[in-house]
Amino acid sequence: IRPEQDAMSTYSQLFAQHLDTLQRRTRDILQQQGLSGLAIHSGQTHRIFLDDQDYPFKVNPQFKAWLPVLDNPHCWLLVDGVSKPVLLFYRPVDFWHKVADLPNAFWVDFFDIRFLTRPEQVADHLPADKQEWAYLGGHLEVAQLVGLGQPNPEAVLNYLHYHRAYKTPYELECLRDANRLGVRGHIAAKDSFMAGASEFEINLAYMKAVGQGANEAPYGNIVAINRNAAILHYTHLSTQRVPDAERHSFLIDAGVDYHGYASDITRTWAWRRGEFADLIAALDVQQQEIIAEIKPGRRYSELHLQMHHRLARLLQATELVDMSVDEMIHTGVTNVFFPHGLGHFLGLQVHDAGGFMQAERGTHLAAPEQFPYLRCTRVMEVGQVFTIEPGLYFIDSLLEPLRRGEQGKRVNWNKVEALRPFGGIRIEDNVVLHGDGVENLTRQAGL
Repeated sequence: IRPEQDAMSTYSQLFAQHLDTLQRRTRDILQQQGLSGLAIHSGQTHRIFLDDQDYPFKVNPQFKAWLPVLDNPHCWLLVDGVSKPVLLFYRPVDFWHKVADLPNAFWVDFFDIRFLTRPEQVADHLPADKQEWAYLGGHLEVAQLVGLGQPNPEAVLNYLHYHRAYKTPYELECLRDANRLGVRGHIAAKDSFMAGASEFEINLAYMKAVGQGANEAPYGNIVAINRNAAILHYTHLSTQRVPDAERHSFLIDAGVDYHGYASDITRTWAWRRGEFADLIAALDVQQQEIIAEIKPGRRYSELHLQMHHRLARLLQATELVDMSVDEMIHTGVTNVFFPHGLGHFLGLQVHDAGGFMQAERGTHLAAPEQFPYLRCTRVMEVGQVFTIEPGLYFIDSLLEPLRRGEQGKRVNWNKVEALRPFGGIRIEDNVVLHGDGVENLTRQAGL
């Protein structure tokens, strides 16, 4: 990670351009919809049922698109696309909890900052024509209470979500740093696994390396040893150490948050040399080759289908399945070994908005019926950021129906049984599509 002073200087230079882009988008959609402005709410805390504590606060992504204030509820942004954005910053008088620090960062000069000591004081700062302002946020009762007449207009959200796919240079720099920091954690996690640690201990090593706890992480870390790697969203984190003789594999899918932008990285490691280690290396080659096929104008769902062709050839080469490529894909055999999508948009959210949108008005193109879990059907264009995460798994609930079916006769079940204890493989990089090629944020960060 670069020295903090250098990093902040870089961000300060890029932030002005980022705000200009957001202001332009705001002007466009306000004009289209005949609105005067957007009142963007950071959000509020949620009280746990029958308790006196709150759930961890997660900021509205529409709010953090404008500035990296991620941990402060009851804040507001008032933007009209022309005037200097107004930030209503919440700083209560409170001796029970830590009060948010006074803003002092690269972004402060770009906002007209005013302070709230009570949430209801927002009413004192709203414009007179607030019925013509749209509310963007998750608390419609608040919008109604303060008199904002147009909560979360669908046309506004569609427009903003569609255009969020095109990252500004500021956003790309945030994503680069999220990968740099995330790679540091992945290396620490691998070292911890190789030292014999439990899933829980590996997760602690990861969090210590990146300096973020569970509440700051963009999603729950997946830290899986052996067969747990076959559970796609495994977050149980066993505290039991697995003896060396019974240690086979390790999969970690974990990211970090940097100024509100997420990394989403996965690696799989073998405990010892052998067939599974060779399978990891083979899938890694396929992952890098499918990344090389990313081009502007190509639809993401076509890339996903091409990955299934590659996986089918890998299943043939490793003698796991004795079928033609087309037959494997047509009968759904490749879905058994690779049931999820190739990847998704990445940015302010791990599964970033707009992946199914074909136009700014929100035209929707669903995932193909053959691949229902694909999260992106967009045509790939310059400035977009994707995850590319092919997998090859041995999942009991998917393998057993295959075994009972006609195609099961063409599967090498002895080899499958030998590989079941390893769980599976996933390799995931974060990539940017540029006009002159693809930038792999994860690999260039050293993983």
